[in-house]
Amino acid sequence: MEKTDFLQAAVPTWCPGCGNFLTWQVLAQSLADLQLQPAEVAIAYDIGCSGNMGNFLRTSAFLGLHGRAIPLAVGIKQARPDLTVLAVGGDGGFLAEGTNHFIHAARRNDDITVILINNHLFSLTTGQATPTTPANLPNKTAGLFKQAKVLNAPALALTAGAGFVARAFVGQADYGQILMEAVRHRGFSLVEALSPCVTFDPIYTFAWYRKHIRAVKPAADWKKARQWAEGGDDIIKVGILFKQADKSK
Repeated sequence: MEKTDFLQAAVPTWCPGCGNFLTWQVLAQSLADLQLQPAEVAIAYDIGCSGNMGNFLRTSAFLGLHGRAIPLAVGIKQARPDLTVLAVGGDGGFLAEGTNHFIHAARRNDDITVILINNHLFSLTTGQATPTTPANLPNKTAGLFKQAKVLNAPALALTAGAGFVARAFVGQADYGQILMEAVRHRGFSLVEALSPCVTFDPIYTFAWYRKHIRAVKPAADWKKARQWAEGGDDIIKVGILFKQADKSK
């Protein structure tokens, strides 16, 4: 298969320079490199900027309600276990409206791959805060409620029992390899994709991430993986943070 087999003719409508362009292209290439047929892949999409990808990737697709892409993916996998099933959404959908689905899918070890595209904002609705919005990031809902500690998707997945947890910057060279390993893993897989919002985020830019990421190899144990997921030293660990032997049903 070729990457073009997974690309629709439609022209993407994201803002120029949006990180979603990279995920779109890299995911298409990764599925082709895995020698999957478009008919063998089903992707459930959340609402939001990342959800628009369903119009541009040539696979079976289901665009669902906000926060509900993960249970849709689980249902598809239960009905058609022969399919490769992914859920694609943002930090708003997966960690606000859909937090419970995220936790329980990891806890149950459902055999799906979750690509959580984290741009720190509800960007499709022009820049409101999500559970991953840092305290220093200007946003349209700042000051309307008490600032809370941000949710950390890889740490949350590890706590829930996920067997494959990765964090990738969309601009790093091995992003595609990480996606491929996640899809190959039998069981629940998470890839948090750090994806700058070029329109509403003036701080966490492509240049900022290139200065603050450090690639690591899979941790030898859960505690080390959790430490890497949490960070705290102004350096963000990227790569496959944790990978255990497949334990899918």
